[in-house]
Amino acid sequence: MAEQNYDLTIIGGGPVGLFAAFYAGLQELHTQVLESLPDVGGQVSALYPEKKILDVAGFSGISGQELVDRLREQMTLFPVTVKTSQTVANISGQLGDFTITTNGGVTHSKAILITTGNGAFTPRKLAVENAASFENEHLWYFLPKLAHFANHDVMVAGGGDAAIDIALMIEPVAKHVYLMHRRNEFRALPHSVTSLNTSSVEQMTPYLAQGLAATSDGRLDVDLKEMKTDHHRTITVDDLVVNFGVISDHAVFENWELQFEQKHQQIAVDSTMQTSVAGVYGAGDAINYSGKVALIATGFGEAATAVHSAAFAIDPHHHGPVHSTSVHLPDK
Repeated sequence: MAEQNYDLTIIGGGPVGLFAAFYAGLQELHTQVLESLPDVGGQVSALYPEKKILDVAGFSGISGQELVDRLREQMTLFPVTVKTSQTVANISGQLGDFTITTNGGVTHSKAILITTGNGAFTPRKLAVENAASFENEHLWYFLPKLAHFANHDVMVAGGGDAAIDIALMIEPVAKHVYLMHRRNEFRALPHSVTSLNTSSVEQMTPYLAQGLAATSDGRLDVDLKEMKTDHHRTITVDDLVVNFGVISDHAVFENWELQFEQKHQQIAVDSTMQTSVAGVYGAGDAINYSGKVALIATGFGEAATAVHSAAFAIDPHHHGPVHSTSVHLPDK
């Protein structure tokens, strides 16, 4: 099979990568998206598809999956090639002629945009000896459909914004929701904490889960130990949702022929979103620069900047749109 050639290759099919693909279409760049997971959407789809995302302009609250679906629909306005279950094994070459090797074959690209987010990820597990035996039955790291929690007693474990969001999201459908955290204070935005304090979610602080046991009626006993004391209490629930964050792995970059300067274990970029390698750009959680704010909304802006920069690096005489008012969508 002949090796394919592209103007731009986007590595990572999360929200930022999908928007980058759409913007590349506006710039009339022949584009492919490579995603290591079986479907696009990244952590948003895999970890919290029903969580409300509040930092996207124009939406007072949109679920993670709805955002991904809308971005996918927006992207399909242009003939973007999307390849899933594609792990990038190596990148070599230079601006105008990069070679990308994946488990699915070899392609060539004039420029590259890295939007891999936090890299390959696994959820931080509950440090209880028999926890694995309850996974996907009573213990959840990836959130199931909200309907699963209808009339259930649910405990959410975690102390950040995501844990609070999950507890508040489950509250309307559940019988009762507990939020357990090992500290008295939550590491979350003030608005999130205020919403929590005015909800019916019962806060269990400062406690740490130290044991799990099945009950005779098919439920789950959670043994909680109060921090800095020997006091224990047992709470019986139908579900335990653990949100301790994820363990990210950027090791895939280490095997590439091309290597990039880093900043705080992320790829360093300049104001054009270019990495230390000419023709390779970054956007979203994969990159870092002074003053960066880690929001999806920020990643969208970075993606547009990166694609715009790549277009002019490929062709200094590029005449793609600069302002949104000059954009013309193709006829469907």
